[in-house]
Amino acid sequence: MTNQQIYIALQTILTKEIRRFTRIWVQTLLPPAITMSLYFVIFGNIVGSRIGQMGGFDYMQYIVPGLIMMSVITNSYSNVVSSFYSAKFQRSIEELLVSPVPHHIILTGYVLGGVARGLLVGLIVTILSLFFTHLSLHHLLVIIYSVFLTATLFSIGGFINAVFAKSFDDISIVPTFILTPLTYLGGVFYSIENLSPFFQNVSLFNPIVYMVNTFRYGILGVSDVNVGLSLTMMTALTIGLYFYALRLLSSGRGMKE
Repeated sequence: MTNQQIYIALQTILTKEIRRFTRIWVQTLLPPAITMSLYFVIFGNIVGSRIGQMGGFDYMQYIVPGLIMMSVITNSYSNVVSSFYSAKFQRSIEELLVSPVPHHIILTGYVLGGVARGLLVGLIVTILSLFFTHLSLHHLLVIIYSVFLTATLFSIGGFINAVFAKSFDDISIVPTFILTPLTYLGGVFYSIENLSPFFQNVSLFNPIVYMVNTFRYGILGVSDVNVGLSLTMMTALTIGLYFYALRLLSSGRGMKE
């Protein structure tokens, strides 16, 4: 394929993915907005008024970056896992695999679709948060890089889950039993410095801790972990998972069975 044909193929896959979740925006974009608004009201206003400050900021202001990142994580992941598994279940993915489109373009198209949904939901949640608190921009480049990297990472994770899934029930196992606990224990609602030394060390094995704190540093300028180390780990993990997902796609794992 020529470069122009490859570009058209990537654009087609990405456009299909974006149209897919925007067409059913009542199911994909509205629920996260409502859920996060409830978090703002319950945790930020009601609970936060009793907690006071955390990390030198009002509790509402402190948890907003974590809630934004949580919405990006869950929506990036769910978009790709549901879309790719549906294509696999309907056998339409086979038509794409036998076409001359390179496998890395197929993977990139699906991943960018998940990134688009994650960033869009993140933007919606950010706008809603401005009705409850004030946000600043401490380091814009850190904000952009960390949120894009996180959306990419979990989009790839959703793709890998979809490859191994053998039923629609399987695509909910990882979000329910792994992703949700890691997110709630990832420093979204608290600073890990408030934990005992043992649980602080345990928290450092949770990758979402690094993502949430890096994004929080970009907005508020505070972090419980080293930001440079966090960005390096996130970058390495994203690259590693991308090539692993590409290997799975090239091997036909879960699609030739």
